[in-house]
Amino acid sequence: MNTLSGLLLLRHHVSLQLCKLCFSMMALLFASTSVAKPEIAIFAGGCFWCVEADFDKLKGVISTTSGFDGGQIKNPTYEQVSAGGTNYVESVLVAFDPEQVSYATLVEYYFHHIDPTVKDKQFCDEGRQYRSVIFFLNPEQKQVASSILEKIKKKFPIVYTEIIPSTHFYPAETYHQDYYRKNPLRYKYYRYRCGRDARIHEVWEHEQS
Repeated sequence: MNTLSGLLLLRHHVSLQLCKLCFSMMALLFASTSVAKPEIAIFAGGCFWCVEADFDKLKGVISTTSGFDGGQIKNPTYEQVSAGGTNYVESVLVAFDPEQVSYATLVEYYFHHIDPTVKDKQFCDEGRQYRSVIFFLNPEQKQVASSILEKIKKKFPIVYTEIIPSTHFYPAETYHQDYYRKNPLRYKYYRYRCGRDARIHEVWEHEQS
C-alpha cells in the first residue's frame, strides 16, 4: 500500500468514526428532549376565563381551552349556555405533560382554586352553567378524582362538586380564548368584582394551595 492509499484509508476510517459519533450524540439529544404524549383533563369551576388563567400558571400544563361540556345539543354557543337550560357547563380543557404534572395534582390544584361548598354557582356567577364539575375521560380519571373528592368532603360539612363523564367538549368562541391575556384590565376588574380570590382565600385559608 502506498502512502496516498494509506492516507485515504485513514481518512475514510476517521470519517466513519465521526459519523458514528454524530449519530450517537443525536440519539442522546432526541432522547433527552423527548416529550411524553399530552393527556387531557376537563374542569368546570365557574367563569372559564378564570379557570383558564389559573391552570396556565401550573407547571406541566401545555395549553388550556375555554369551552362547554355536559350537554347534548351540538355546537352550543356562549349565548345558549349562559342563558341556561342546555345542561352545558362553562369548562376548560387542560392539555398537560404527565411527566411533569400528574392528573391527581391537577385535581388537587383545581379544588384549591374553586369554592366546592356552593351549589349551582361559583362566586358571583349563578346558574347550573357555572356549577363545579370534574369531567372524567376514562375510568382511571374517575377513580383518581373520586378519591380526592372523598378527602375534600372530610374538610367541609357539604361539597357540591360533581364527578361525571364528559359528554362532548366544545370550544367556546375565539374571543373567549386567552381572555385574561387579550383583555387584562377587563379581566382583572371582573375577577376582583366577582370576589373570586377573596372567597378562595376564605375557603382555603387553613391550607396552602
